[in-house]
Amino acid sequence: MQTQQAPNFSLRQLSYLLTAARLGTISAAAAELHVSSSAISDAITALEQQLQSQLCIRRRAQGLVLTAAGRQVAARAQALLAEANDLERELKTSDGELVGPITIGCYPTLAPLILPVLLAEFGERHPRVGLEIVETTQDRLAGRLESGEIDLAFVYETLIPGTPNHARLFAQPAHVVLAADDPFADRPAVRLEDLVERDMILLDSPPSSQHTLSLFHDRGLRPRIRHRVASYEVVRTLVARGLGYGVLVQRPHNPASYEGYPLVLKEIEPAVAPVAVEIIWPAEVPVNARVRALIEFALAEPRWGAPRSAGEQ
Repeated sequence: MQTQQAPNFSLRQLSYLLTAARLGTISAAAAELHVSSSAISDAITALEQQLQSQLCIRRRAQGLVLTAAGRQVAARAQALLAEANDLERELKTSDGELVGPITIGCYPTLAPLILPVLLAEFGERHPRVGLEIVETTQDRLAGRLESGEIDLAFVYETLIPGTPNHARLFAQPAHVVLAADDPFADRPAVRLEDLVERDMILLDSPPSSQHTLSLFHDRGLRPRIRHRVASYEVVRTLVARGLGYGVLVQRPHNPASYEGYPLVLKEIEPAVAPVAVEIIWPAEVPVNARVRALIEFALAEPRWGAPRSAGEQ
């Protein structure tokens, strides 16, 4: 986005000119705007100097009349002031009501867990807040918080870009995903050592891929990767078809694949460290009231991912 140079005149000067032209005298404009006549006169004079044009003719007996240049400025000023007032109405909080947009970044595998709660429940509480969603992997998130392109993001703790503010929402360990008829499906837990000679379906999307491979590397193991896919649901679908096993962190409540084939989830033995899901926001940029409200809402939500009955909030 190209930075535009600010003009030398102000919206207030334009407003004074328009009011004086509408009412016909500087004194009437001063009375309506609750400022002195000299403030109105000085503002119009300064505007004329900055635009290098005479905008009005001021006669003591006949009042104020716009010149041709003044009429041109007035027409453009009407649109500028209308846009400015619209912008203020869209973003200004009044009577405790939050108004304006929030752009939310979200790691794709977290989106089905995080976004429905925000869009439905936070959206119902704050109907004049517009939630805009950017699904992106964490390697593509760098710089977008600092630039203001994204207000906050929901990510795994393993690869937080930069040094933003952050707070933990919840944590859970990775697990093994198997087809329902897999030979290991009846085991209470699965050892990674027992999987290395079998085909793996790898969720190849950072940081998931790095985290999964590190679990094996930490035990001196190298998994046999049959397919690398970028979609969480594709991993589950291929596993349910019996094409391999998967290692994932997210735990959907649906026990079947996208196609409807059953799946089973098994804990890893010995237990692996849980992975935290965090909310992050820029450290160098003050957050506005609506972003602060969303952060507080997210931190207070006690049941991320828990199934809700119809109508339950």
